Amino acid sequence: MPDFSYIARDASGAKVTGTISAGSQREVLSILTGKSLFPIEVAAEKPAARLPLSGRVSGQMVATTYAQLAALIRNGVPLLKSIAVLRDQTSSKALKRVMQDIYERVEDGAALAEAMARHPKVFAETAVSMARAGGEGGFLEDALDRVSQFTEQQEDLKARTAGALAYPIFLAVVGTCVVTALLIFFVPNFEEMFARLRERGELPALTEALLWFSATVSSPAGLLIFLGILAGLFFGYLQMQTENGRWVRDTVLLRIPGLGHIVKRLAVARFCRVLGTLLGNGVPILRSLEISSGSTGNRVLSAAIEEASENISAGESLAAPLWSCGHFPSDVVEMISVAEEANTLDTVLIDIADGLEKRTTRRLDLAVRLLEPIMLLVLAVIVLLVVIALLLPVLKMSSTI
Repeated sequence: MPDFSYIARDASGAKVTGTISAGSQREVLSILTGKSLFPIEVAAEKPAARLPLSGRVSGQMVATTYAQLAALIRNGVPLLKSIAVLRDQTSSKALKRVMQDIYERVEDGAALAEAMARHPKVFAETAVSMARAGGEGGFLEDALDRVSQFTEQQEDLKARTAGALAYPIFLAVVGTCVVTALLIFFVPNFEEMFARLRERGELPALTEALLWFSATVSSPAGLLIFLGILAGLFFGYLQMQTENGRWVRDTVLLRIPGLGHIVKRLAVARFCRVLGTLLGNGVPILRSLEISSGSTGNRVLSAAIEEASENISAGESLAAPLWSCGHFPSDVVEMISVAEEANTLDTVLIDIADGLEKRTTRRLDLAVRLLEPIMLLVLAVIVLLVVIALLLPVLKMSSTI
């Protein structure tokens, strides 16, 4: 989202300057009017230069930085000194460069959120918005604490998912390597042995298919097919980087039996947690919806949430458009509806996210546990078919003799 610098006057006529992140100049004018400011000049700022990083900063390290910065500020350490402390004590060269840039920006008078926004690969838009709200509302340490907790929960969920899928992926890679080695180095040795049976037309169909497949894989044509598959995968990857490609991918993911249910529930949980966290830190609901819509990681759900935000700006509730889109579970929509009436939307959204993540994680763990024996069974069946295809001709020759 671009930054706009503005010059305005308040009710007493004093000149006020600053920077606002917004989607358009019209939105900036609306924000300034809401603050009882009279705009004189609004101009889009040039994008800030991104500092090159010498390495990747992990999400867990960023979450720890949020928590430490909140603790320092809460205990009376000035913001600039707190940033310097974190810069000096970190062992990550990449994070040290980032904290040095933030220190210099804050020293020049910029707000913490503005300095953080210069590093989108390190600080998510959610964290920047919460830091901005905390700085403007005087609860910066609380905002940083909440974003630290949120980041840790997201990193834990990613780690559990990656850990659960590690063994099935390992099995798939090892199984593919074993079968490929059999087809290229082992099966061709039986070609001459079965030549007489093939001439007489007595070679079993399973063996014939195995020898043909082995010859294809071992030939230059097999290499061309392999390169073609790689090129197709690379082309598909490039297509996934486009807006249409992402839309198709996200639509297909939601429709895959079993997996679609898990993807949808996790996306809804992320949305609820981000929205609840932003609302709890004083971010206006329309701005919160704008940020949280991108946190789902799914274009289809993001579009539904953006449509819901348009309805809210027209005076409707949040629950009705979420229900009409058909992607949000009925129990989630019902809880949101009740929370809106009771004015407890921020806390209820966090509770919804906790419940969805726990239930979905259990379901994901069960699916992964079932995936492991299924992959072992598939690998065993493939190896068994290769063995049977090679033994059938041998048994036939033995019976003939």
